[in-house]
Amino acid sequence: MNTTIEILKGLHPGLFLKRELNKRNLKSGYFAESIGEYPQTLSAIIRGRRSMNTPLSLRIERALNLEEGLLMTLQVYYDIYEEKRRLEQINRLDITKFRPILFWDTRIENIEFFQHRRYVINRVFERGTEEEILETIRFYGEETILEAIDISTKSPFVENVKRNLKAYLNYE
Repeated sequence: MNTTIEILKGLHPGLFLKRELNKRNLKSGYFAESIGEYPQTLSAIIRGRRSMNTPLSLRIERALNLEEGLLMTLQVYYDIYEEKRRLEQINRLDITKFRPILFWDTRIENIEFFQHRRYVINRVFERGTEEEILETIRFYGEETILEAIDISTKSPFVENVKRNLKAYLNYE
């Protein structure tokens, strides 16, 4: 069974707070004043424009009888999620180097390349051109490719995969 934190990972604490206030029929402005905070500050957090801070999270948790540290834990997980998204934007796969036919079963723009790396790596090493393979190696790195590649399947392309691993990564 998933814990509350597992379910809420990546969620801004302001969104969680908004839900809690709505559940209790509390207006954010009145609630902010009741805990000694400016309504604008709480509003900015609820809208996701501002990060939660420790003193405020403790006051909110005490007032709403929430588990201590919940809001700051959500903030940390949200910050991690945002940093991963930022890094993914920096280290983007150049999709212009891939033929659309390589991913005939989906639109290439819709592929989550980090989340579906196993699928992408195997497809490229099975059927990709030199340019596609080199871009995949640049983006994922040798270690990730070797972890994700599957040469134990009964795929008709397993020989292509083995040949490409040997040619491009010197791996047998």
